[in-house]
Amino acid sequence: MEHTLSPIGVVVVSYNTAPLLRRCLASLQACTLPLRIVVVDNGSRDESVVLVQREFPALTVRERPDNPGYAAACNEGISLLADTCGAILALNPDTEVLPGTIEAMAAFLTAHPRVGVVGPRLLNPDSTLQRAAFRFPDLITTALDLFPPGEVLPGRLYDSWWHGRYPAELGTEPFPIDYPLGACMLVRSATIAEVGGMDEGYFMYCEEIDWCRRIKQAGWAIWQVPAAQVIHVGGAATGQFRWRMQVALWRARARYMAKFASPAMQRAYRLLVAVGMIRLMGKAWLGYLSGQHDRDTLRSHMLAYSLILGEIGRFAPIPVAKVTR
Repeated sequence: MEHTLSPIGVVVVSYNTAPLLRRCLASLQACTLPLRIVVVDNGSRDESVVLVQREFPALTVRERPDNPGYAAACNEGISLLADTCGAILALNPDTEVLPGTIEAMAAFLTAHPRVGVVGPRLLNPDSTLQRAAFRFPDLITTALDLFPPGEVLPGRLYDSWWHGRYPAELGTEPFPIDYPLGACMLVRSATIAEVGGMDEGYFMYCEEIDWCRRIKQAGWAIWQVPAAQVIHVGGAATGQFRWRMQVALWRARARYMAKFASPAMQRAYRLLVAVGMIRLMGKAWLGYLSGQHDRDTLRSHMLAYSLILGEIGRFAPIPVAKVTR
């Protein structure tokens, strides 16, 4: 099939992930479509920038001395590519794009003009399936995150529709979804021109959920194409400051709910998260008293949960109309 979206723009946001970044960029060389690749580095202290300049001199590198967050960095890359590329691939540095993947996603967008976003099938490093297609979060999915299946609730709920999963992800045919995991997503440039980029109010997490919510509100469809496959390590950058990332995760979720949930749902969400954080505090203390982890681990857990609990008390709605598109 002729690809009318060529060239494809690729934005990779890096942060202290040099070895994985090398593998990610090398995997893109197998693509048969013309690519324009931008690496936006968010103040890495490792050799990420030097590595790209030395080993991939044809690529564009944008260095940021600070770390404004993933959404802001991704938007910077998009701004350099959207006017000259038919679609933008937002790609994490801890991925390896398997041969034929970008071609399969681009072919699907070409064949379906009202599809604005395509996600691939994600694989763990051992080639097992990694869940990458989800429904938009609601109170039920939040409850299942805070009271995990197999730990508090029945384990069979983990891969269920109630937990935001799609049974079709176990098959081989493309299927419509609410949003893909942000590790890899191909977005039509015309969709970006209509909806805008990511909301830079998110530092980390939920930015792809917010983006896809706005994309679907604008009438575009979102699909997963299992023939497109990407290996995803996961947590390569976020795992470097784990308690901070826990705070960032729940801060992002609160922002999403403040933008899109009804007042009643927002009140229920605040209560649910408060109860969940109190449970996690108790669990952390029990783990410490039973010798499962040390005092420093306890402190990091308590710090994260107390910060999240405090922020939930200051939760305030964010009118969607005020978010720049």
